[in-house]
Amino acid sequence: MKIAIHQPQYMAWLGYFHKMASVDLFVYLDDVQFKKNEWQHRNRIRSSSGCQWLSVPTTYRFPQLIMEVAVAHDSDWQKGHLNSLNACYAKSPFYKQYIPQFERFFEESRGFKTIDKINITSSELLRTMVGISTRTAVSSQFKADGVSTERLVNVCRRFEADTYLAGAGGREYMDLTLFEKAGIAVEFQEFTPPVYPQHWSALPQDFVPGLSAIDLIFNCGQQSLKILMGNV
Repeated sequence: MKIAIHQPQYMAWLGYFHKMASVDLFVYLDDVQFKKNEWQHRNRIRSSSGCQWLSVPTTYRFPQLIMEVAVAHDSDWQKGHLNSLNACYAKSPFYKQYIPQFERFFEESRGFKTIDKINITSSELLRTMVGISTRTAVSSQFKADGVSTERLVNVCRRFEADTYLAGAGGREYMDLTLFEKAGIAVEFQEFTPPVYPQHWSALPQDFVPGLSAIDLIFNCGQQSLKILMGNV
């Protein structure tokens, strides 16, 4: 059993879904502190002029957990995000195929009060579009004590995982001795963002990496998973 654990992000980038597709179980870590102005409430798409942010407004108060942060519904951000998708991708090859699902997501999101619901639902939407079948779980729905590496180890134990897939940056903060004592092997994700046909990129050097998975989906459709995992 190989497991990955990550904070839920809004319309996450390709590296997030590469990690998800590389494991047997992916756990959304929603009961840790929220980080303002990071990927937990925003991401980027490709526009005619480069990158454009999609940001979900929140009413965050330190030190709230991700699952506690309220979404600010005083502005119609859903309409704004949908309009941005229309402006950026209306001429992309798979726009007509996938835009109805985004329309349903934005309508459904009007009933979500906290950012964790928005993020997890957006991730489930995108991973389904990409074709990722990995099982998922949400950390707040079960008890996992500890902080930092200790919590990660306890989540692995909860699901009887024998391997933990960490992000490349995990080397900088994880206490690997705790995994070793628990008999859990640690692997580090190796991911190179793929280059694919991208609307607004007339030349290869115009390609913009590191965007939300939205970009790959609208541009490559059913080939998205193969491209993501380097099989094309």
